[in-house]
Amino acid sequence: MVNISEENTPLALSVLDLVPVVSGKTPADSFKNTLDLAQEAERFGYTRYWMAEHHNMAGIASSATSILISHVAGGTSTIRVGSGGIMLPNHSPLVIAEQFGTLESLFPGRIDLGLGRAPGTDQLTAMALRRNLEGAGEDFAQNLAELREYLSADNAGARVRAIPGEGLDIPIWLLGSSTYSAQLAGLLGLPFSFASHFAPNLLFTALQVYRDSFRPSKVLQEPYAMACVNVIAADTDAEAERLATSLYMAFLNVIKGTRTTLQPPVDSMDSVWNEAERYATQQMLSYTFVGSAETIKNKMQAFANETGVDEIMAAGMIYDHDARVKSYKILSELQLQKNVAYIRS
Repeated sequence: MVNISEENTPLALSVLDLVPVVSGKTPADSFKNTLDLAQEAERFGYTRYWMAEHHNMAGIASSATSILISHVAGGTSTIRVGSGGIMLPNHSPLVIAEQFGTLESLFPGRIDLGLGRAPGTDQLTAMALRRNLEGAGEDFAQNLAELREYLSADNAGARVRAIPGEGLDIPIWLLGSSTYSAQLAGLLGLPFSFASHFAPNLLFTALQVYRDSFRPSKVLQEPYAMACVNVIAADTDAEAERLATSLYMAFLNVIKGTRTTLQPPVDSMDSVWNEAERYATQQMLSYTFVGSAETIKNKMQAFANETGVDEIMAAGMIYDHDARVKSYKILSELQLQKNVAYIRS
């Protein structure tokens, strides 16, 4: 049963950066832009800045996620920095414990470890990463338990230890686009983030599963849920709609199985996609907020009210870096409220 609280509190906002490689530029340019955006996001008051592990994608440069977290954390001072997420089946739990133990030791109290169970790429590349696909995510819960054991102070007497990492308080989030990680996060009492920026269909179901299955833990006494959405904000609706065409083309490439860098915006998508492609792209991007501050504020507030999430993470695939920074500035000034508190009863 869901009860509604009348208490109004500010809604936490965070950034998901896919570290886009734009047409005509290099990953080195992307890394400079990422650090600049993180510094601006810190100034704008965002809660956390996450980067996502992807592989074999010409338009995304965040494959070495742990290294980029160090790059961003080293150039900022207060904002939390982390992974949205590390695809755990691609790595040994010990390696991730050591990497994030190193990050937490370098930047104490500022590192988040978000974990996913998808490969973050195509099957051929997943094979190159893992050397075999045995398990292919089915042993995620077991690998998660192993990782948490390495990070536990109780592991000090074990023959295999994570140094650094052992005994450090590194928040672990479970990320998902289905109900699997939602239920696991609930059972373990961990925070949960849903990838509604590209997989909208199961958002409400996953949030309900998470809340229904939640068991209080040393980490959390109450569920803490975050949803990721796409946000393209500008001074006018027309400007924002034009900027959003780069995002549409990026997702159209995913649907078509093509790999390109992030393309400059176009005046119209009519000559770029057919009707079936338009429908498929817009279905994936159902939770995409495009427009001026006035246009998107009420829609985003309605989303926060309907989902009851504790935090919204915004992805902003915008070709022009200055326009991207401005979009996040506009979003930060909307003063969204967490109007609806979901209380388990």
